Amino acid sequence: MDEFKSVDDVIRASRPDVPVTCFRPAALAAAATWFLDNISGHALYAVKANPAPYVIEGLFAAGIRHFDAASIPEIQLVRQHAPGAHVAFMHPVKSRQAIEQAYFDHGVRDFSFDTVDELNKIVAMTGQSKDLNLLLRLAVPQATSGLFMSGKFGCPPEKTIELLKAARKIAKRLGVCFHVGSQMMDPGAYTAAIGRVGDMLRANPRLKIDIIDIGGGFPSIYPGMNPPPLSTYKDAIEAGLAQLPNPGSYEIWSEPGRALVAESASVVTRVELRKDDALYLNDGTFGSLFDASLTVGFDFPMRVIRANGKKTGAGLKPFRFYGPTCTSEDYMPGPFLLPGDIKEGDYIEIGQLGAYGNTMRTNFNGFYHHEIIAVDAPPLMTLYGPEKAKQRRKAAAGLCVA
Repeated sequence: MDEFKSVDDVIRASRPDVPVTCFRPAALAAAATWFLDNISGHALYAVKANPAPYVIEGLFAAGIRHFDAASIPEIQLVRQHAPGAHVAFMHPVKSRQAIEQAYFDHGVRDFSFDTVDELNKIVAMTGQSKDLNLLLRLAVPQATSGLFMSGKFGCPPEKTIELLKAARKIAKRLGVCFHVGSQMMDPGAYTAAIGRVGDMLRANPRLKIDIIDIGGGFPSIYPGMNPPPLSTYKDAIEAGLAQLPNPGSYEIWSEPGRALVAESASVVTRVELRKDDALYLNDGTFGSLFDASLTVGFDFPMRVIRANGKKTGAGLKPFRFYGPTCTSEDYMPGPFLLPGDIKEGDYIEIGQLGAYGNTMRTNFNGFYHHEIIAVDAPPLMTLYGPEKAKQRRKAAAGLCVA
């Protein structure tokens, strides 16, 4: 991977014809360090957020030793790029072949489930093994999350005790896990979810739980989406854990994804055409900008870069984006605030794309090609670095960072 001092240097040096992912190793390390220093127990990186080998290697180098995988390819990636790391297979619905391969070929012992049928599959395909660590995925409310994630998985409360008792007879270690929702803006959601676990344990004092996995959902910062300081999430989690029966007797896991990697990459895209307030880019929703699509609708910090080095002095105006493919679904409504004199040939650096950016890239219409470089530059917005207070104010106002 080529390395540059700044993103501007990349544009001046090559005037790229394809989108460029600008990886920031220091930002990745800063996020990893915060989670390792502040959130109780083990931080399992949710590989789905960005499975790039350089991300897995960077997190491993920063001290992350636990990974949450949802498929055999993700398990294989961790085994290859983070040798010796702990991998948990946390997808609640797995094929029989995947369970068997994870257990016998890759040494995975931790599996999640949310039905008796899935539990029976795990037991059968691991040969009735006695060294399984089984975690029941619980359904929890997600009213204040940026992205709703409780419709697909989660055991309803009326079936929880029955399933936990069944798993307790089999498991070497028994646990519960939950997901409060992606981009969770309310730290109290963790307190409430942990509180439900506490209520369940108090109502069933003979049930022994070894592991409590508080899941993911930790947020990143975006224009117009300004989460509370991460310290409040730490406080909310600690408050919930302190109210558990026999506090301190459980192994605590978390599954950060977006919050670990979002700040670690930006993408540089070029304006190919302007039609009034519509900008046609060489990247889009079938590339690295899926989260800006009509489906999700995130805004992102961004700035304009001109290859000749000249600065734009124009005021900000709202724009909408179209990607390079031939379908009208390749559309990002915004509004994205950019200088009013933006034109064909200008480049836009779009931040916070270390999570679900290139991860979602497809081959549609042949627009897959892109470059990846490393830059020694701070992220456009941050919850971790020295600029976080100023950038949090910009996020609250929904401002362009240009």
